[in-house]
Amino acid sequence: MSFNILAINPGSTSTKIGLFTDENLQFEETIRHSTEELKGFDKIVEQKDFRKSVILQLLNKNNFDVKTLDAIVGRGGMLKPIPSGVYSVTDDIIADLKVGVQGQHASNLGGIIAREIADELEIPSYIVDPVVVDELMPKAKISGIPELPKVSAFHALNQKAVAKRYAKEKNVNYADLNLLVVHLGGGVSVGAHIGGKIVDVFNAIDGEGTFSPERAGGVPSAGLIKMCFSGEFTYDEMYKKLIGKGGFNAHLGTNDYRDIEQMVIDGDEHATLIDDAFIYNICKNVGSMSVALKGNVDQIIITGGIAYSKLIIEKMKEQISYLGPITVYPGEDELLALVQGALSVLKGEEVVSIY
Repeated sequence: MSFNILAINPGSTSTKIGLFTDENLQFEETIRHSTEELKGFDKIVEQKDFRKSVILQLLNKNNFDVKTLDAIVGRGGMLKPIPSGVYSVTDDIIADLKVGVQGQHASNLGGIIAREIADELEIPSYIVDPVVVDELMPKAKISGIPELPKVSAFHALNQKAVAKRYAKEKNVNYADLNLLVVHLGGGVSVGAHIGGKIVDVFNAIDGEGTFSPERAGGVPSAGLIKMCFSGEFTYDEMYKKLIGKGGFNAHLGTNDYRDIEQMVIDGDEHATLIDDAFIYNICKNVGSMSVALKGNVDQIIITGGIAYSKLIIEKMKEQISYLGPITVYPGEDELLALVQGALSVLKGEEVVSIY
């Protein structure tokens, strides 16, 4: 039996949707939302009806009968910390997505919109591996300030998807592998996968690990405190220095790695230095995370949009190939990853989790 599934992935200025029959993509569209369209909404959750309407209009325009859908899956948002899994969108999930218990983000709308459309069709709705997946070892959560434990916030959806893809291709169980997964995108996360769990990971949002195209990563704490209390910057300005205007944006004025790579190719010495520092710090993160595996690394998997760069992959291999063999899965097919999660439940391969 095959299943028709609608996947919904809301971003800050766009909504991506995909129609799948099992894992086969039938239709995909990225709906762009202008600043003018969104400026009237004070809160993310207020955009729900607008985005839902745009999705349904697009499906209707393409003559798709939503009554043929078997399930709808949305991107998970900033919920409470949860184990990896496929979650049925319950009332509790809806309540926490609306509040944004760990923050306001457009991804919070994924589960809300999926549930509303699904309820109207009397079909199930799901979310899969949101950024708040937390499988960290207890000792990995301890920091030097008791009030500031480490928070798990990273590219869980793509990390899990590529780890399971590798296991499937090698005809082995994901739970039997020791993996280091490196996601290279607007943010960078490096995760240690042991026994089917991500037991440690560099937080891709809250200031850990390397800087990235638009995030500052780990910075000198004392210097950061001085900046915060200097009176020169507001809270919002400081936050944007860490997330949004940090990293390559701060150093080189762009968050597009293709621009960076071209600068390097053109011989720009400053860009080359910043790029070398970026690669060096990624590799340090990988080496650091290998400690969680006690050096027993079955495979290093590199993924994310920046993984399309042959230049960065070759430089990374020079630094980390001694740790273990390397596989590259460029890009981040999040719509397919969402659908694969939903299918695992619909086909009885995985038990649905309850929030």
